[in-house]
Amino acid sequence: MHIARMNTKFGPEGSVRSAGETDLPVIVQLIHELAVYEKLENEITSDPERMRRDLFGSKPVAEVLIAEWAGEPVGFALFFQNYSTFLGKPGLYLEDLFVQPAFRGKGLGKSLILKIAALAMERDCGRFEWAVLDWNQPSIEFYKALGAKPMSEWTIFRLSGDELRKYATAGVQ
Repeated sequence: MHIARMNTKFGPEGSVRSAGETDLPVIVQLIHELAVYEKLENEITSDPERMRRDLFGSKPVAEVLIAEWAGEPVGFALFFQNYSTFLGKPGLYLEDLFVQPAFRGKGLGKSLILKIAALAMERDCGRFEWAVLDWNQPSIEFYKALGAKPMSEWTIFRLSGDELRKYATAGVQ
């Protein structure tokens, strides 16, 4: 499942590469910056050591790409494999995409998306999808400009925290 080490250059100063374990502090920092941007910083409860195991351990559950400008990390994309029963094929789900505001408009976000789309095709995936906050109009316009279609007939549901624990233990008897 894990991406082969890659490094793709574009323009004079931009590049996208696969993350390695030594990138964990950068990934944690960029996740925090994303949470601040989305006004959700109070919801971060992730543990870097758990993240190290989940991203770089013997059975990785997600993959990360790092966007760099002039050799400095300024963005990331975290994604994982899912499965479509209707298509009978795996897919890729983009959990997070973030580029620091000072580096937007330079092609970094697009390069991250294009790299994941290429991986989806290489892996014979049936789809590549993600969610976006409904107030994030710049991102919505960016995704539409790429040709992505909003799935307006779907509503995302989530169980987490106390609710997840309550229902998980209720089913175990």
